[in-house]
Amino acid sequence: MKTIMISLDSLRAKRLGCYGYAKLTSPYMDHLASEGVLFEKAFASDIPTEAVHTSIFTGKVGLRTGIVSHGSQLTNLPKSTEWLPTMLRKAGFTTGAVDNLYQLKEWFARGFRYYINSVGNTRWIDGETINELAKPWLREHKDEDFFLFLHYWDPHTPYLPPKEYVDEFYDPSKDPFDKQNDSMKPAYNHLAYPFFKHHHFDLLGPVTDAEYVNALYDAEVRYLDDKLKELDDYLEELGIKEDTMLIIFGDHGESLTEHDIYWDHCGLYDTTVQVPLIMRWPKHIPQGKRVKGLVQQVDLMPTLFEAINKEKESDIDPLTLPENIDGKSLWPAIFGEEEGTKSKIYLSECAWQAARGVRTERYKFIRTMDSGPFTRPPRELYDLYTDPEETVNLTHSHRQMADQFEHELDTWIEGILQGREDPMEKQITQEGLPFRRRIENILSEVGLSWEEWLKDPSHERLESLLKK
Repeated sequence: MKTIMISLDSLRAKRLGCYGYAKLTSPYMDHLASEGVLFEKAFASDIPTEAVHTSIFTGKVGLRTGIVSHGSQLTNLPKSTEWLPTMLRKAGFTTGAVDNLYQLKEWFARGFRYYINSVGNTRWIDGETINELAKPWLREHKDEDFFLFLHYWDPHTPYLPPKEYVDEFYDPSKDPFDKQNDSMKPAYNHLAYPFFKHHHFDLLGPVTDAEYVNALYDAEVRYLDDKLKELDDYLEELGIKEDTMLIIFGDHGESLTEHDIYWDHCGLYDTTVQVPLIMRWPKHIPQGKRVKGLVQQVDLMPTLFEAINKEKESDIDPLTLPENIDGKSLWPAIFGEEEGTKSKIYLSECAWQAARGVRTERYKFIRTMDSGPFTRPPRELYDLYTDPEETVNLTHSHRQMADQFEHELDTWIEGILQGREDPMEKQITQEGLPFRRRIENILSEVGLSWEEWLKDPSHERLESLLKK
């Protein structure tokens, strides 16, 4: 049995044609969806990247593993924790990865017989690099039972697509640097600006048109789409396309100016927590199936294990799921026996902000513990049927409902922790928000404190200090 699991970093579901987007960003992913199954309401339980991938490879939400934050010095995943690549290797799979998550934490290299670190001389890793590293591995191991994990960083910031992709999404007659356009002003005057100046805006130049940055994101998605087609064409060239289970997912989405979030992936709004999820396995998965119920990424481990245990032509040993797993197999939903795997999904983030939430088919409840560089109410409640953009907070008009959701959230937390320390509270009290430290480090270079920056978050002010 051959499996390729592909993580598409920062890919927002609603920016794909197969999820309803009108622009031509994803013709090949749309095609892949027509050859398999698409999950219309797939969600990340934990964001961003570090917490997401830990939950995927353990089948457990961050509250259970303790990995709820990104970039923290406090987190550690015990080696005794059952880990998807390790379990597959022990069962007889040849395991390989092309990614650079090892740069975040050492546990992301666990279990891989072949770990190809995609890190280079620059922070930006494009899809061409991933394909160049993945193809030789596939050629060498095409006759084996294998599990290959690929991590594409397009369309993560900085948005630097090849120039030929941009014109399709931004009118070439327009000037993205026109000083008469001030739509970038909110981003440039945001408290998070010092971080994005260094990691994004300086690489784009003095952009004044926010729509240009959105167009760059779309162009990145289209470039990624072409790289996925290139990879799939190579599977066909090797003669293993029909034998390979392909699992494609976003680790999280991306906010493109919504909710005061400028080209980043924080906030528990659907722009960030809803992710694309597509599976294709010829002769095993129905074509063109769309699953409408709620599912989440921790469902991938039990789904894969069930497929392996039913594959009679494989020499792989049977697999047993870890105890206290939070995921549930997607196969009943794939074959129409169930709508999804969950009636509600619990959400978590701890990087720029610290917050938890509950997402049902109709409602979203969010409780913020630390808003970081953002202005957030302590509680938010949204009716997603009447307000899909999550702009009208109902906590005051629907106080009883908000209280009920908060009670459910507390009950869920207590049920998992069983008296143990809350890892998010530990992070906030002992170290603070990981991404706030990044801003503080940048500000310290020009002699600014966080408190001083709060009083006057002007990018013109920061620019003048940097010039000195």
